[in-house]
Amino acid sequence: MKKFITLAAFASLLFSCGSGDRGELMGGVPGKEWKVEKPHGMSLIPGGTFTMGSSNEDFLNAQDAPTRTVTVGSFYMDETEVTNNQYRKFVEWVKDSVVRTRLAIYADEMGMAKGSGGIGEYAFVEENEPENQTPYEKYMYDNYYSMEMSDDMYAGRKINKRARLPISKKRYPDEYFVEVMDSLYLPASESYNGMSSFDVSRLKFKYSYMDIEGAVKDNGQDLRSKRSRHTKTEELLIYPDTTRWIKEFQYSYNEPMHNDYFWHAAYGEYPVVGVNWNQAKAFCAWRTLYKNSYLKDRRQSHQVSSYRLPMEAEWEYAARGGLEGAKYPWGGPYTTDEKACFLANFKPTRTDYAADGALYTAEARSYVPNGYNLYNMSGNVSEWTSSSYDASSYSIVSSLKPKDTNTSNPIKVVRGGSWRDPAYFLQVSTRDSEYADSARSYIGFRTVQTYSGPNVVQTARGAR
Repeated sequence: MKKFITLAAFASLLFSCGSGDRGELMGGVPGKEWKVEKPHGMSLIPGGTFTMGSSNEDFLNAQDAPTRTVTVGSFYMDETEVTNNQYRKFVEWVKDSVVRTRLAIYADEMGMAKGSGGIGEYAFVEENEPENQTPYEKYMYDNYYSMEMSDDMYAGRKINKRARLPISKKRYPDEYFVEVMDSLYLPASESYNGMSSFDVSRLKFKYSYMDIEGAVKDNGQDLRSKRSRHTKTEELLIYPDTTRWIKEFQYSYNEPMHNDYFWHAAYGEYPVVGVNWNQAKAFCAWRTLYKNSYLKDRRQSHQVSSYRLPMEAEWEYAARGGLEGAKYPWGGPYTTDEKACFLANFKPTRTDYAADGALYTAEARSYVPNGYNLYNMSGNVSEWTSSSYDASSYSIVSSLKPKDTNTSNPIKVVRGGSWRDPAYFLQVSTRDSEYADSARSYIGFRTVQTYSGPNVVQTARGAR
């Protein structure tokens, strides 16, 4: 009898007219489409098929870019290389977090809490207080964040982002605050021009990511342990290596570039350089975190696709700008227009760096963009890709959305040529390489984001 009553109750629940859907699948109502938000400063690169590789003479006899038909999906790409202004925002965010974390730790050591004044106003946020959290937040704090998650006893504790940091030293609230700030800044005797500056060796960014490919290949049955085994954590210094301007040109007077290029407002819209492949990858992780934090603060449920470095095939496809068989992003075969004006920032002759209008780098939106509204895909600075370099990789990669085949290879593909390169390296098919831990005064990067939405495909046009 009990079984009959239970089944009847279950049936009445299933077929209740109060559900409003009349037993139909009403979740996908026609007309309610996914709205694609175009990321700021990025262009949509419609997917398609193109001939990847070089059809021109191989002057260096590299034999590493034979022609191959490849199809890529749609994605967004930065219209310009990442600029000093944009990378400084990353540096300032990390700096702010470092300062607040150190203040919170010192306040904790001194037994000072919010409301006690002084450094106590920067103490860790105690989210386990019922009035400050939702049931979900309380559960997560009690079961995860309040436990020691690493060798750092403060891991998982939330820093106070609301308390304003005083700009003027005269407004430092107490001697404890002064002591913390003094420990994070170089003494005047060790600083440029005798002015105290932040100790950049403390600017470390820590992030985690999932090695999806490794997890897929793992035959273990415990999904939770698989996830933990393949969650990777990276921690690295993120400040650009400004010394490259001097080390790479020992007989040139490049001290002003070393001192001013990254921080001076005059170079704000110039491409950032001195950033190695690992730092570029960390910037992508931070940019994803930064955008998702914004969406979370506004209680938007969706998250953006991760920002990342472009795969080599994506980079070349985007550089061609929709032109099939083009030698350069603008077509070719020349590097000047009908008025004999150079179309990119590079070294036209053996000793003439200034003939193209720029001595070193140029502003990120200099020269004419290609068909996808991308600036300086050739010249200005070479660009990191996510792909590892292998001279024979074209013969083994997939023809559909080819990705890196050897992620452990420390040599990464660099594309596009730079302000110090001859025209050969400006060709969209020319491959170059550099070690992932190397920073150069002529290598920068731009980011991409996978397009989430209806498939967008474009047929390539002939080269001009």
